[in-house]
Amino acid sequence: MTEPIHSTTIAGWREWVSLPGIEVPWVKAKLDTGARSSAIHAFDVEGFRRRGADWVRFKVRPWQLSEEDAVTVERPVHDRRRVRSSSGHVEERIVVMLDVVMIGHTVTAEVTLSNRDQMGFRMLIGREALRQGFVVDSARSFVGGRAPRPARRRNRGK
Repeated sequence: MTEPIHSTTIAGWREWVSLPGIEVPWVKAKLDTGARSSAIHAFDVEGFRRRGADWVRFKVRPWQLSEEDAVTVERPVHDRRRVRSSSGHVEERIVVMLDVVMIGHTVTAEVTLSNRDQMGFRMLIGREALRQGFVVDSARSFVGGRAPRPARRRNRGK
């Protein structure tokens, strides 16, 4: 089996990303090569059936210190997985597919829905998404630039 050819876009350990498929223009994400899948802060998660398939409805708050601009999302359920958190706790999480735009490149990521209220970032980008063309330089941040000032202020709760 041959490995796909990847570009080698350098990314920092944290980046501002966008999620165009769910109308989230900016969210600050931590890039984590130790995590297999990506994760996003989701709340009010509820499953339902649509045309015989499992779907999930959830809300996303893109700002770390603000409850403003919550977005309601409906996506097909891609998978359900047992995931071990950084604290060692194992839980079953719903997985959805989301397009993530980072440093001018769009990748499709398997994203687990979890409560990240106590975490430093609303989104975590794992190695399955990063292997689609990114190398993480742990000494750098925001290689792709910063979000506009109003987005950064909202993220700080101002």
